[in-house]
This record gives sequence, C-alpha cells and structure tokens, in this order.
Amino acid sequence: MADGDGAFTYAEGRVEPGETRNLRYAISETYLGDPVRLPVTIRNGAEPGPTVFLSAAIHGDELNGIEVVRTVAQDWPDANLHGTLVCLPVLNVPGFIAQQRYLPVYDRDLNRSFPGSETGTSADRMAVRLYEEFIEPCDYGLDFHTSTRGRTNMLHVRADMDDPDIARLARAFGSNVIIDGAGPTGSLRGAACDGGTPTITVEMGQAHRFERGFIDRALDGVASVLAEYDCHPAEPVRWPGWRTVVSRDQKTWLRADAGGLVEMLHDRGELVREGDVVCTITNPFKTETVRVTAPFDGLLVGVLENPVVYPGNPLCHLVELDEPTIRAYERAREGTLPERP
Repeated sequence: MADGDGAFTYAEGRVEPGETRNLRYAISETYLGDPVRLPVTIRNGAEPGPTVFLSAAIHGDELNGIEVVRTVAQDWPDANLHGTLVCLPVLNVPGFIAQQRYLPVYDRDLNRSFPGSETGTSADRMAVRLYEEFIEPCDYGLDFHTSTRGRTNMLHVRADMDDPDIARLARAFGSNVIIDGAGPTGSLRGAACDGGTPTITVEMGQAHRFERGFIDRALDGVASVLAEYDCHPAEPVRWPGWRTVVSRDQKTWLRADAGGLVEMLHDRGELVREGDVVCTITNPFKTETVRVTAPFDGLLVGVLENPVVYPGNPLCHLVELDEPTIRAYERAREGTLPERP
C-alpha cells in the first residue's frame, strides 16, 4: 500500500518514490512444499499520483494480457510517471505453467475465489494474499482477459456503468464497446469494485497465443487511462471514434440447435443485420444444413474458432446496435468519422 511518504509497502518490503522493483512473491506451495511465486513489478513514480494495478492471466491460458502488463512494467519510461503501477502479469502461476485455464489443484477457478480467505481452499488462500497485498491498496485496476479456448473476442471492456467512478475508468480506456454489468461473484473485478477500487475487465482475442494487434491496442488503452488520471499528465486521453455501452438486454449468445461442423460466415467485430446468416451447421455428409441467423442488428463481439459443436454450444456473442451507432461504425470503417463527437 502507499504510505505517507509516497512509498509502496507490502509484507516483504517497500518501494520508494522513483524506484522500480521486480519481485517474486510467494503466494502458495506445491505438493513438495516448494513456494509458488508470483511475478510482480512495482513502478513507483518520482511524482505523487494514484496507484493503479494491471493484472493478467488469472486464467492461466489467457496470454495476450501478459504481454500488455509486461510491456508496461519493463519497457515504458519512468520519466513521466506520477503515482504507482502495480504490474501483475501472471496471477494464476500454476495454471500458466500447465497452460490451462483453471488452477490444476482440483480444477478451481481463481477468478471465482476473491476476495479470498486465509482458512479456505487453496484458491481462496491464494486470492486473499493477492487481494490484500496488491489489489486492495490500489485506487484503480485493469484486469486483462481473452476468450476461453475455442472462441475469440474483439477488444472490449466490461464494467459496472452504474458506478460513475467505474464508468469514468471504462470510458478512459477508449474501446468501441463497453458491456455494462457488475463483475461476477468471486471475480477479481467484482471484489475490487466492492472494496472501493474501481476496476474494469478488458477482453481481447483468444487463449494460447500472443496477438500483436490486440496487444498494441490494449497498450493504447492503458496509456489513455494513465492520461485520464494524470499518471501521465502530458499524454492525451484516447477517443475510439465511436462507442456503444451495451446493457444486459442488448446482448445474446447464439447457440447451436444441432450438433455438427460450423462454418462462420462473419468474423469478430463485424456488423450483421437482422436475418443475416451468421453461420451454418452441417452433418458430416452435408446432407443437412442448419442456418443460424441474427435476431437483431448488431456487432459480433465474440465468435467460435473451434468448428465442432454439440447442441447448446455457444456460436457467437452478439450485441445490439442502434442506427446512429451503426452509422458511426460504418463511417469509421470508411475512414470518414470525425476525431471526436
């Protein structure tokens, strides 16, 4: 936590203003009793300002955010930093090592274990140490995710837009799409927001890979957030060109009504009109075809990558757009949108 003289303190030490420290923080133990160590970089600017955490890989196979956080931690210059950055590139170390989504210990979801408990499950105990040392002391937070295996997302933000402090943070990131809603029970975002640290989730791309385009756009978003809160006071806040805030009743998952092989006819980030065929499902002989159509005009935020489904499997995540937003989307695609509204 930040103390009166501007230092950031944690259980094993302190980071003074103008200092950067890389550490490996013991968060649990293996079956052999060896420590499980979390990589952490704390960058404390020479000038006072807010404390912001950036976290990634709370699901161990979600890699895009790792490169975002690592770049901010190791490659960005210190000269213009006001305040403190707490960089947590790999939260789920056991899952990352195994390259799987959940903790290998009883397959628990670390992102349903916050704020944690000192007497609970292994996931609860990891979560409480993480939360108390590196999340709770912060003023704001950015938690980076990708889609789960077999699907992919366009870059978007998830945030509780009913809270004005969280809404300010979400808008500052500069994504085109913000999906409104509180963080799920037990999630890092939900616990941080409940504890007084406005936090957003940034979703982008797919698991098990680095996708440079998403990483670069997310880095632009981080820079915009730091500008908004005067962590980088000389930098501009980013305007994405167009933006929509999506409520719960403006989105849906299209699911398969038949098993088979899927051909997606549209990609993530594409506009579809009501009645458009989004994808088809066929049997191995191509003698039966199911056409999946859009129930409303909207944007494909997430789509299937693995082309095989059982009935009930998700195919794509569709969010509704009104006509003014559609026109802004189309003008942005044509390069004729003004820089700011």
